[in-house]
Amino acid sequence: MTLLGTRRETAENDDARGTGPATGRLDRFFKITERGSTTGRELRGGLVTFFAMAYIVILNPLILGGTSAENAPVDVAGGWLQTAQVGAMTGLAAGGLTILFGLVANLPFALAAGLGINSFLAVAVIGDVTWPEAMGLVLVNGLLIVLLAVTGARSAIFNAVPRQLKAAITVGIGLFIAFIGFVDAGFVTRTPGGPPVQLGDGGSITSVPTLVFVVGLLTMGILVARKVKGGLLIGLVATTVVAIVAESVLHLGPASDDNPGGWHLTVPTLPSSLVSVPDLSLLGQFSFGAFDRIGALAATMLVFTLFFTNFFDAMGTMTGLAKQGGLADADGNFPRIKSALVVEGVGAVVGGATSSSSNTVFVDSAAGVGEGARTGLASVVTGGLFLVAMFLTPLTAVVPIEVASAVLVVVGAMMMGQIKEIDLTDFTVTLPVFLTIVTMPLTYSIANGIGIGFVTWVLLRFACGKARDVHPLLWVVAAGFVVYFVRGPLTAVVGG
Repeated sequence: MTLLGTRRETAENDDARGTGPATGRLDRFFKITERGSTTGRELRGGLVTFFAMAYIVILNPLILGGTSAENAPVDVAGGWLQTAQVGAMTGLAAGGLTILFGLVANLPFALAAGLGINSFLAVAVIGDVTWPEAMGLVLVNGLLIVLLAVTGARSAIFNAVPRQLKAAITVGIGLFIAFIGFVDAGFVTRTPGGPPVQLGDGGSITSVPTLVFVVGLLTMGILVARKVKGGLLIGLVATTVVAIVAESVLHLGPASDDNPGGWHLTVPTLPSSLVSVPDLSLLGQFSFGAFDRIGALAATMLVFTLFFTNFFDAMGTMTGLAKQGGLADADGNFPRIKSALVVEGVGAVVGGATSSSSNTVFVDSAAGVGEGARTGLASVVTGGLFLVAMFLTPLTAVVPIEVASAVLVVVGAMMMGQIKEIDLTDFTVTLPVFLTIVTMPLTYSIANGIGIGFVTWVLLRFACGKARDVHPLLWVVAAGFVVYFVRGPLTAVVGG
């Protein structure tokens, strides 16, 4: 019996229980029965996916914004983003894009602000440009992805990069965001002398906020390990409650030189209200001034970094989800793949236009696929719930960064799973992969990790007589990164 036949038989059994295949226009539009699903499964799948990734509406504002300039990532001109505004834009972008993806691509995948890119913007990019300029770079990145997806060039570029480096990039980003989480939670700190970093304060965990981080990390880890649907969201909410109780009893207050045991960013206290009208002021607040502020070369390399992060994360995630749902063939191709790649690129454009950071397909969509979702109807449900979440932005001021950091570490651990795709028996593979992975967290830069990996891969292959194995496009990319790594002296020479 074929897989499709099995699905139809299952659907017929569901029909006998009153949860059978969809009928009419809805069924024909989403091909629900054709894919062996039912309306009930799609609705449940969409709901589960939302709860599995709803944490992004809370987490993204904590990464990109703050309640004041003192507790927010400040750009080169002293500008900052308000958490309430970022929260509203995060829900709007995720909701609109996920609905669009469901209608156009007809796949049960949800889109939201990508954790790797938002951390990259907040930690590295805004040290050189303003927030509107950073979002302008995100928008340019999205336009490039859309262009390449429409022309079919995106697949060609994807095929040019060895699968080992693709996996290494994902693993490296995982370590990078995990390291950010450790630092933001005070779990890892600088030392006055000696080693660059240490555990806590003098090698010990001495503050209650850092202890809350540990509790959150273990709680979320257990929930994810037990495959609890929405485990990250449940863990985030539960640990936030612990933080609120701790603050109400101990009155720790914000951290400072005089109060090192306080909360590092947001002090966890209950808001005066839970619901508010979404503040959409950030809509359209982007600029292309980065090319003038830092020069075309530096700005182009930042766009290149954003592009590669978007590119490989989305392509790998969609292929994996399609395989999990039985929608992909042996080569990883799945229905409406070109439409899916185009809409995913639009996600970056919308992310830049709304200042919510680049939006991409979330691996958390696997929760809904595991629940039985097989069509875009599930995405429409998920997207609708994200739009409702826009009205809950006051909650973004409740979650302390110590709790949000625990989510980053758990997500980083999830991304580490890609390392199983790498064969480390060949040292011409091992060294580039290793350098890609470790350079990202150690230099606090995704761009550096990608560049070091590409350059090392090309040079080792050339030195070992395997130059013919290197795709011509990879030579071009590696050469571009060589220029990127010497851009400081090069800019001085050109400018001098």
